[in-house]
Parts: sequence; structure tokens; C-alpha cells
Amino acid sequence: MAEVKIEIEGMSCQHCVMAVKKAVTQLNGVTGADVEIGSADVKFDDTKVRREDIEAAITKAGYKVVKP
Repeated sequence: MAEVKIEIEGMSCQHCVMAVKKAVTQLNGVTGADVEIGSADVKFDDTKVRREDIEAAITKAGYKVVKP
């Protein structure tokens, strides 16, 4: 299991939080996500899903991932 904190731009309300949480938790291998405006802490099985897949789901939901 792995955990990653992803910084996100473009979130401004609870709808944004729910949209990101839904996008991330639908991925096979994600076991949990604590999402707040501006970031997401995601727990995942790194044998099933990669950080890049999580970031792509966030981008597809309409938000910008801030690269470290």
C-alpha cells in the first residue's frame, strides 16, 4: 500500500471536493481518499494503480494537478 498527497488547482467548493473524490475512488486499487479544497491524500495499492493514473483521473475531472 502507498499514500500520496496531491496538490490540486481549480477547486473552490464542496462540489469540487466530491467530484475529485468520486474520480479518484472509482479507480481500481484506490482504497481511500481524503479530499479537501486544494489537495487530496490518496491511499492506494501501487501494484494496481500508479500515481500517474490518479493524477490523470483528477485532470479528467476538470482540475489541475500541481507537480512537485
